[in-house]
Amino acid sequence: VQLQASGGGLVQAGGSLRLSCVASGLNFRNYRMGWFRQAPGKERDLVGVISQNGGSANYAESAKGRFTINRDNAKNTVYLQMNSLKPEDTAVYYCAATTDVLSAAYSSSNYPYWGQGTLVTVSS
Repeated sequence: VQLQASGGGLVQAGGSLRLSCVASGLNFRNYRMGWFRQAPGKERDLVGVISQNGGSANYAESAKGRFTINRDNAKNTVYLQMNSLKPEDTAVYYCAATTDVLSAAYSSSNYPYWGQGTLVTVSS
């Protein structure tokens, strides 16, 4: 199984970025996908998750109204659209996959597969 995240970079506050995560080696449509982030010196926190068919998505409070997760099961890809970025959004962003949809979505320990992370830096 491999998850390849991309799309990070340097952006000014108020700007937008779109992250992508391409999955291989798994039956993508069977996996709930999550986006997490980890800022320097902080724990890895959930940004949001999307259901297997893309019909529902849930977000951390910090992401609500600014971030959107969607997926294309035909392309084995999940996206994180980030708008109105703030300096506090600066972090390494990770995609993660799990088939355990009964587990707590916010807990990173419930995701067995992880991408390598992509750095997002938001300047003020």
